[in-house]
Amino acid sequence: MADDPEPFLSVGLGSEAWLARTLPTLLAASERAPLDGDRLVHLDVRSDNLCFRDGRCVLVDWPHAARGNPLLDLAIWLPSLRVEGGPPPDDLAVDGMAELATVFAGYVACRAGLPEPPSVPPPGVRSLQLACLSVALPWATRCLGVSEPAKERY
Repeated sequence: MADDPEPFLSVGLGSEAWLARTLPTLLAASERAPLDGDRLVHLDVRSDNLCFRDGRCVLVDWPHAARGNPLLDLAIWLPSLRVEGGPPPDDLAVDGMAELATVFAGYVACRAGLPEPPSVPPPGVRSLQLACLSVALPWATRCLGVSEPAKERY
């Protein structure tokens, strides 16, 4: 977002002034994020990657799997859960997630305003990213104690 803020600014979730004021805090939090770990992480947890079978929930579609901090998967999933009618991320988050929430918010902020990829499933991936961003960014800013973008007047 620091290198190319236009995709983020184009979606209307934050002003240029808000971004200029808040970006140093967001970048610092992202740099502190505890991404390392020795667990298998999915990196794309959302409802269309869940399968319920024999009373169990199975996570499917693992093309981005890596070794890392499993709390990152939780930070990725909570905004998606909220978009689909679940509780706010703050209700399910655990200690130490502020930086991870910021990483995910930055990830979707860099992509949500880009043109739709021609052949990447799911169709409408940019609208899904924008919906997740509208939850993830305010959550991250609340965690970090900085002003939420939507609470400012433009």
